[in-house]
Amino acid sequence: MRYFLACCSVFLLISCGSNPKRQFSKALPELLNDPYFENQFTGIFIIDPESRDTLYQQNSGKYFTPASNTKIFTLFTAMELLPELLPQLQYQAHGDTIYIRGTGDPTLLHPYFKSGKSLELIAQFPHIKYLYNRFQDTPLGPGWSWADFDAYYSAERSGLPLYGNVVLGGKTPGGEPWMTPDVFPFEWSVEKPRFNRKRDENHFYLYTNSTADTLEIPFVTDTSSVRTLLENLVKKPVELCTSAPGDTWETIYGVPADSVYKRMMKISDNFIAEQLLIQASGIISDTLDPSEAIEFMFNGPLSDMAQQPRWVDGSGLSRYNLFTPESMVHVLDKLYQCYGTERLYAFFPEGGVSGTIKNYFHGNDKPYLHAKTGTLSNNYCLSGYLETQSGKTLIFSFMNNHYMGSSTPLKAKMTPVLEWIRDHY
Repeated sequence: MRYFLACCSVFLLISCGSNPKRQFSKALPELLNDPYFENQFTGIFIIDPESRDTLYQQNSGKYFTPASNTKIFTLFTAMELLPELLPQLQYQAHGDTIYIRGTGDPTLLHPYFKSGKSLELIAQFPHIKYLYNRFQDTPLGPGWSWADFDAYYSAERSGLPLYGNVVLGGKTPGGEPWMTPDVFPFEWSVEKPRFNRKRDENHFYLYTNSTADTLEIPFVTDTSSVRTLLENLVKKPVELCTSAPGDTWETIYGVPADSVYKRMMKISDNFIAEQLLIQASGIISDTLDPSEAIEFMFNGPLSDMAQQPRWVDGSGLSRYNLFTPESMVHVLDKLYQCYGTERLYAFFPEGGVSGTIKNYFHGNDKPYLHAKTGTLSNNYCLSGYLETQSGKTLIFSFMNNHYMGSSTPLKAKMTPVLEWIRDHY
């Protein structure tokens, strides 16, 4: 009997020691018991998507400012609603007149994609009419900082984006200023200006010390500006209108959607994220209104979330957004179950290899993190997929709000936590 009891005791000790939940519940609090974490708000949620086990949670049902982790929700929305080729433009042809309207597509003449497929058709018609009132929201998102109106990461939202809704500028090796598209007035500034553009007007101020620098400055996307750009492209007048003779619109399809998702996620492109959410709304409605896409997702594919987020934009620029670590993992799990890692890993930054975590969270011989960052001043979040040394894939969200200073020391504190998970599951 004594031998039997001794064997049982050893068996229980071995079982408890190898239980993943017990390991996590002991090791992670010790790793997080660092004075650095005392003056900030931290939330963590980790699951095994195959066993459906919750491995660790800390403040996982509390709300955080997600920053660009919001793009995970935008990605899921776009993948659920948009076709393989993004709809670039819609039109009606009536005799020698073509009526056009935007779909919210971000790629038309974008500096990176340079897709101008729609323009070839438009230019064939003697008369062009642009229906400009399909977009039903404001150019700047709710809660965006007004002082960022001239920043490259805060390009305006619109129904018919052109050139990524930014102008490019700089100076030649000979010292001459240049800007493209060259339809707006600009001047060279001998000193760094407070803003690179007048707040409500397309008048630009170019300044750089290096001829290698290319400035990206958002332009005002009012109807007058869009018409000016269209007329410059097709070399004929464009008339503004609010309706078309018919109800049926033909669609011109452009860039493969996955190439756009990859850029949005890898480099955290805010403009693309905003426009994809707008585009998605155009699939379920005749108007372009991102709030309709959000409402559709909450009432449909995301109706089973434990904590419904406050979700107000596509990029995460707004501090009005509020998400929990559990809601982040919930959507990441849906992506995992629906689309698989082979496709998803092409979109997400890889630790030590690519995107916004190229210089952080290095693997031993290959990347172990495929995750989206979310960064605003005093906020840093990381959510995605973690590959363990045993070959398991875990889904996690590690959200940090209200720390002081740079995010660099925070990443250094997060690293041993994530590496422990990699090495012990």
